[in-house]
Amino acid sequence: MNYSKIPSTDSIKELAQFWDTHDLIDFEDQLEEVKDQVFERETLISLRLELHEVETIKKIAKSQGVDYHNLIREWVLEKVSQF
Repeated sequence: MNYSKIPSTDSIKELAQFWDTHDLIDFEDQLEEVKDQVFERETLISLRLELHEVETIKKIAKSQGVDYHNLIREWVLEKVSQF
């Protein structure tokens, strides 16, 4: 897979494979400065819950085969999507 230019794709996998086998220096003439934000960062929040509430959430998550952090996030997103 020999490229003469940087692939134009949104595939992270394809781009990772490309940069694993190529050197950025070889493509300096194709690079451009990006002034706008490219990626949106997630915001990390802290949530206070009683110990028994957390234990219950962990049990529910385990029964569903998911991480309890992901379960809480899913619940919040479900609620937010209702608005």
